[in-house]
This record gives sequence, structure tokens and C-alpha cells, in this order.
Amino acid sequence: MAKEAENVSGLQKAAILLIALGPERSANVFKHLKEEEIEELTLEIANTRNITPKLKDEVVSEFYQVCLAQQYIAEGGINYAKELLEKSFGADRAMDVIGKLTASLQVKPFEFIRKTDASQLLNFIQDEHPQTIALILSYLSAAQSALILSALPPDRQADVARRIAIMDRTSPEVIKEVEKVLESKLSSLVNQDYTIIGGVDAVVEILNTVDRGTEKHIMETLEIEEPELADEIRKKMFVFEDILLLDDRAIQRVLRDVDNGDLATALKGSNEEVQNAIFNNLSKRLAAMIKEDMEFMGPVRMKDVEEAQQKIVNVIRKLEDSAEIVISRGGGDEIVV
Repeated sequence: MAKEAENVSGLQKAAILLIALGPERSANVFKHLKEEEIEELTLEIANTRNITPKLKDEVVSEFYQVCLAQQYIAEGGINYAKELLEKSFGADRAMDVIGKLTASLQVKPFEFIRKTDASQLLNFIQDEHPQTIALILSYLSAAQSALILSALPPDRQADVARRIAIMDRTSPEVIKEVEKVLESKLSSLVNQDYTIIGGVDAVVEILNTVDRGTEKHIMETLEIEEPELADEIRKKMFVFEDILLLDDRAIQRVLRDVDNGDLATALKGSNEEVQNAIFNNLSKRLAAMIKEDMEFMGPVRMKDVEEAQQKIVNVIRKLEDSAEIVISRGGGDEIVV
């Protein structure tokens, strides 16, 4: 007999679960979610109609089984969890539940490389195909990947960065083959489904760590070869909250080019630390005026907040590109005094 939940998305299942839990328990769940996740779930809950008792029971049951599997795995590992789940729900259901958890619970491939010094690793992989290098860097820490990417020849840097950004899913067979080439055994647990790696977020984290020269070269190359991808990366490379990376003089310079209305809207959606960093670099009179504008503004759509914040981020990046301000990074930027 077909299950209704089979044709329901993860977001829809989460909304159904929260409805089943009731407002009080759901409110406690929301405390642990990101703002955008709360918005998505709230919208989905609002649009959810006519939940059949069968569907609700299936979603709650699936949630219970996944929680149980996580507990079993924590107690005795995957095999222990699989054994107990099979006894409780049967072999097919046990494999299904374990499969849902494998991607997040697996030991990452190339774990042996993560402990290797970046300079030694560079000698080990620099002659590999750019796609192979991109695959390996996707599994390393941002700091390791940044060091290796910076040390690659300039003509390969952008190519590898692009491959990381557009990488989506890589089959276990490909990973196994690469690890075989690198003369290492595959990690003890590999997902039999597809492993999600790389992506724009991965390359953004790496580029935020490399030195400014490497970052600029890669971005300029991508802007020519992959303009849409470059734009997507650039939007994520410096978020509004990163204004805390600027010193007071840089913040003051940025604020000179920012519209007060945009500033008030942007601060409506920021945390107290960011607000204090801004207000401390405004005159008392102007700070009081901005606070007053924020108070009288009332509720503001998140879309409007994000647009105002992006305008300020664009000002920051423009000033950085013209060398009027310096963004403190984890990489090897050299400041000449």
C-alpha cells in the first residue's frame, strides 16, 4: 500500500510535523532555527491544508524513526543502529531510515588528507587534473584549501575555483577511484547514494580565506568566463554582518557613502553587535536619528532588509576594490604601513 508521505517534500513534512506538535512545542523548535528557515516553515504551515490523519501519522512516525536511528548510531554506530531498526521496523524500512541519515553522519572521504600539511599536500596533488584537485579541496578545511589554491599556478586557480563552485554531486565510485589514485583506502562509511560536496558556499569560504591578490585574480577570471557564477559568489563573499571585520575608520568611511534610509532598514534585521558597531561610528545626533527612524518604521519585510544590507555591502566592496578600506581576512593580506 503506497504511503502518502512518499510524495511530500522535506519542507512539507517539517510543516506537518510542527502542526502535529502544536504551537507550544513548535515555538520551542523555532528557537533553534535560522531566521530564513522560520520564514520558510511559517509560510509552508500557512499554506498547508487538509492534512489527512494517515499522512500526519506517517510523518510523525518517520520523524520518530529517524530520531531513534540517530540515538542508536550515537550509542553503537551504523551497524548497531541498522540491526535494532531491522528488529523494530523490518529490513526495508531500516535501510530507508539509515539512508536518510548517511550523508550527514558519514565519515568524510579523504579524511587522511585533512591531517596532512598543506605544503606537502600541494606537492602530492598539484599535477592532478583540475577536477580532481577541486574534488579534494571540497573535502578539506577552508584554511587548507586556501593555502593550496593560492599556491597553484594563476592559470589553474580560477579553473579549480570554478569547478568547486559548480560541483554538485559526486558518486561514491568517482570518490573511490580518486582515493585509489591517491593510494588511500576509502573511509569506513561511504554513502551509497550521492554525496553533496563543493558548491558556491564551499568556494566562497575558500576565497574568503585566500589572500586578496589570489581572490581578485580568480574573481576577475570568473567574471569573464562565468559572469553569473561570479555574481553569485560575490554576493556571498561578504555579508552585512561581516562589517565587524572593519576597523572604526573603515566603517566611518563606508557610512559616508550610505543612505540613512538604507542604513535604518538594514539595521532592523541585524544583531546588537552590528548595530553597536555602526552607532559607535556615527555622531550622537545622527545615531539618535537613525534609531528613531528604526522605531517609527515598524515591521519591515525581510526582503527589504536584505536589499538595504546588500546596497551597503556593495559600497564596502567598491571601497575595498579602490583600496580606500581594508577588510581583515584570515589569509595572507599584507598591509604596508
